Amino acid sequence: MENTTYALPATPKQIAYAHALALRNQTLLPWEVQQDRRSLSAWIDAQAKLKSGAQDSRPTSKQVAFAERLARIKRRAVPDECFRDKGLMSKWIDGNK
Repeated sequence: MENTTYALPATPKQIAYAHALALRNQTLLPWEVQQDRRSLSAWIDAQAKLKSGAQDSRPTSKQVAFAERLARIKRRAVPDECFRDKGLMSKWIDGNK
């Protein structure tokens, strides 16, 4: 008797979640990983632990809306660099309340 193990194929839900993680982390989902349930699960675990760097540094939509409202009231513009960094946006809001 041969001891042969067969890899189970990945489920559609796994593949969909993996695609969403790949998009969020701006990385490629390797074709080989998609063929095996266990390897895809390991890839998902590793990717889920990663934080997407670009999204974490950007200001939240609430910060942007509040800053724009302040800018209209004060009749000034929010500097462009504030839209790229959460900390800068926070400082601008604090200085213009």
